[in-house]
Amino acid sequence: MRKAQIERKTGETDITLTLDLDGKGQSAVDSGCGFLDHMLTLFAKHSGYGLCVKCKGDTQVDYHHTTEDIGIALGQAFYKALGDKRGITRYGDITLPMDETLIMAAVDISGRDYLAFALELSSAKVGDFDTELCEEFFLAFTREAKLTLHVRQLAGKNAHHIIEGVFKAVARALAKATAIDEKKKDEIPSTKGVL
Repeated sequence: MRKAQIERKTGETDITLTLDLDGKGQSAVDSGCGFLDHMLTLFAKHSGYGLCVKCKGDTQVDYHHTTEDIGIALGQAFYKALGDKRGITRYGDITLPMDETLIMAAVDISGRDYLAFALELSSAKVGDFDTELCEEFFLAFTREAKLTLHVRQLAGKNAHHIIEGVFKAVARALAKATAIDEKKKDEIPSTKGVL
């Protein structure tokens, strides 16, 4: 059962998050930030994961703590749900178009956290969401999930499209990487024997 639940409570956020890597793309998301809800909903849909998120955060300040802490909780759930990573494909990548935008995402579920993130965002905000928080989210997720993630913007002008393209591309790359390789379902995908 590749599922995990994380409860994280700080002076800034109170989060309950459930992740099912073998879900059907269903989601129930209430972060207190409409744009982030939209991104997490489409993340679940495009990864095929089941995702439930409930967050009460200090959104009267801004969405920084909410966004970062949900990234932390999602990364922790991802790491926990994968267990020893036996049978996973390990690598996944995609080049994803979204209207004028083109995003490349590549992932290695390596046990080593590294984020390479290169976007040229045309706007500091999408609605009331600070666009720089997109990188903060994936930095927090990558650290806790202990994986290597490369994200590159190859084309694009509209900040909403760019960020949406990133969430969709990362979701689809992760779906490939976490898929079970039926020919090697009892193996750890590393010559080290551990990830």
